[in-house]
Amino acid sequence: MKIAELKQVLGGLESISFRLPEGKLVPQHFHVTEVGLVTKHFIDCGGVERHERVASFQLWTADDFDHRLAPPKLLKILEMSEKMLGESDDLDIEVEYQQGTIGKFGLEFDGLGFALTAKQTACLAQDACGIPGLQMAKGESCCAPGSGCC
Repeated sequence: MKIAELKQVLGGLESISFRLPEGKLVPQHFHVTEVGLVTKHFIDCGGVERHERVASFQLWTADDFDHRLAPPKLLKILEMSEKMLGESDDLDIEVEYQQGTIGKFGLEFDGLGFALTAKQTACLAQDACGIPGLQMAKGESCCAPGSGCC
């Protein structure tokens, strides 16, 4: 999900909920403690220089069980971040949430609430580091031509 889409969705919501990939809801008294711009400049294993930019949100829960973050308040936080970080509507969102360790998730809207989606590592230069591509098995017919078994 991009920032522009998040703003649009928030405009039509009365409340905000986040669901973890395994289906468990983030407690309703969550806070958005950070909205940031994360820039990653790196070289992949094939020697290609890469740049990535994402908007990062950090979700956090405390012992203030009556706290609720309303959609207009989150929109205001986004507006404040744009003043400091610049225009960000086209950036993908990455959500950080503490579990056993800090987890990083993608974000989607399912029509009712926000889903934190699992992110996976991947080799970005498979052709350069010797990882074979998927090969299709050769198809062999189990029926003889004209046998009528298919």
